[in-house]
Amino acid sequence: MPQPRIIVLTAPSGAGKTTIAHRVLDAMPEMSFSVSATTRPARPDETDGEDYHFLSTEEFEARIESGDLLEYEEVYPGRFYGTLRSEIEAKAEHGPILLDIDVNGALNVKRAFGDDALALFIAPPSREELRRRLRKRGTEDADALRARLDRADRELEQADAFDGVVVNDDLDTAVEETLTRIRQFLRS
Repeated sequence: MPQPRIIVLTAPSGAGKTTIAHRVLDAMPEMSFSVSATTRPARPDETDGEDYHFLSTEEFEARIESGDLLEYEEVYPGRFYGTLRSEIEAKAEHGPILLDIDVNGALNVKRAFGDDALALFIAPPSREELRRRLRKRGTEDADALRARLDRADRELEQADAFDGVVVNDDLDTAVEETLTRIRQFLRS
C-alpha cells in the first residue's frame, strides 16, 4: 500500500469542522474522504456508508479485537467512533485522504503517520459561540449539551498539540485558511 497523505480536521463538537471538511472536498476533488465508523444511531438525514459506517456496539468491539480500526475512541459513554483501516487502504492509492475525527483520534493518527499527516484543529471563536451553535442544532437535551461542552473544554486545552489551529469565526475565511494550509502541506 502506498504511504497515504493524510489530512485530519478535528474540533470540539459544534466548531464547524464537518462544514469545513465538505468545503475542502468541494475545492479539492482529488481528495478522498474517510468515512468514520460509529455506534451512535443515524440521524434522519444520514446514510450508512456515506455519513458514517453505523455499527452496533458488538460489531464495533469485534472490529477493535480484529485490529480493523486505525484509531477509535469512546467519545461519550456507549458511543464509539473510529477510523476503519479499510477506508484508508482503499483510498490511499487515489491521492490525499481527509479525516474528520475527534481530538484524541486525531492525535493518534498524527502519531501513527507523523510527517505524512497534517492535523488541523478547528477552534470556535469562543465557548459562548460554541454553546450557541450546539443549542441551535437542537440535537441534544440539557444533560447531553452539558457533556458536550465539558468535553469541548478539555479538547480546547489540546489545540496546541496540532500542526495548526484555524479559528472558525468567519466560515469563508476559515475554509480559505484551511485550504491554504492543506495545499502547502501537499506541496512539501
